[in-house]
Amino acid sequence: MNISGKKRILVICAYLGPVISGLAGFAAPVGAQTLAARAMSRSDSFAASVTPGGDSATDEELSKRVQVALHSDPYFYDRHVSVSVEKGVVVLRGIVFSASDLQSAIRIADRAAGHRRVVDDLWIDLGERNAR
Repeated sequence: MNISGKKRILVICAYLGPVISGLAGFAAPVGAQTLAARAMSRSDSFAASVTPGGDSATDEELSKRVQVALHSDPYFYDRHVSVSVEKGVVVLRGIVFSASDLQSAIRIADRAAGHRRVVDDLWIDLGERNAR
């Protein structure tokens, strides 16, 4: 099997894993965001609540908050991930090096974004793992 075939399988598994685990929540996507918000720790919810404007943070403030959260996580390598906010929707772009990195990026961004939607436009690049 060639590299692109392996990447395709890895990406498919990364998306099907939550579905198989029963965490997909396709019927109620808002419910999934509510669950993520409930899972926030007290310090996360405190940090979100002291942000000027709470949920009405500007796109720039929200982008900065998500970038800081990704960079602050000791187990996530964020050098190749950029964050933008477009009309209140957080967008992650760039490269991660495993399916677990992809899931971590989304989890961290979800927590930092509060009740905002997070969209990932991330690629898994298995060839760069040794270049860290």
